[in-house]
Amino acid sequence: MDLNEKRSLGKTGLLVGRLGVASGYGASAEAYEMAFERGCNYFYWSSPRKPGMGEAIRNICRQGKRDELVIVLQSYSRSARLMEYFFTKGLKDIGLDSVDVLLLGWHNSAPWKRIMARARQMQEKGMFRHLALSGHNRGLFPELASQGSFDLFHLRYNAAHRGAEREIFAKLDPPQRPGLVSYTATRWGHLINPKKVPPGEAPLTSSDCYRFVLSNPAVDVCMCGPADVGEMAAALHTLDAGPLDETEMARVKSIGDYVHQHSGKFW
Repeated sequence: MDLNEKRSLGKTGLLVGRLGVASGYGASAEAYEMAFERGCNYFYWSSPRKPGMGEAIRNICRQGKRDELVIVLQSYSRSARLMEYFFTKGLKDIGLDSVDVLLLGWHNSAPWKRIMARARQMQEKGMFRHLALSGHNRGLFPELASQGSFDLFHLRYNAAHRGAEREIFAKLDPPQRPGLVSYTATRWGHLINPKKVPPGEAPLTSSDCYRFVLSNPAVDVCMCGPADVGEMAAALHTLDAGPLDETEMARVKSIGDYVHQHSGKFW
């Protein structure tokens, strides 16, 4: 696998770079534009919607490159009316009439019918192209995939939480499966925290964590959340380093197992 090569985001047909970028950690527009120049075009304008990504999106669109971006707006709302209201506000903030993905955030059971009905109405109005869902209930994803309700999923996967391999990846039909986007690659920072890893063991780097995720061919995009240009540059090292080799994989899994056993389950 060459991690510098873009790939199709599951059945959506969207062409995406392997590292996605999230807005919520405060990086500047410069950091996001640097990522875009390296082929990272999956822009997740998450909560909170920090201004750096909004500025970067506007700058990239002004260059006539809107079609090269895959823009995701998230909604945690359980109110259909408020979901559309805040989604519309998000569109106005970046000066667009539509985005590529509406992500229904943190659902551990099937979304309420009124939420799904309003989402479909918004889609029919051309406000977004593809519908996504995130959550922590791994058994829910194959169930929803079989119903064809969603075009892509955001799911938790890292070296300490590998259950997605048997409970999600192994149960999806590759030819027509939804796109798969992984988050929490660092396990909320535990895998890169010297105080959380085995005594005497060096912590993983953020790039180690992203490489672990992207070494699994089932994952289309691994999210990263840079706080500044330096963190973005460190994340981009992933693309050139490529997938983990056998020795690296064994070490990463060993650290992941330790973190899982000693740091609480986090779902």
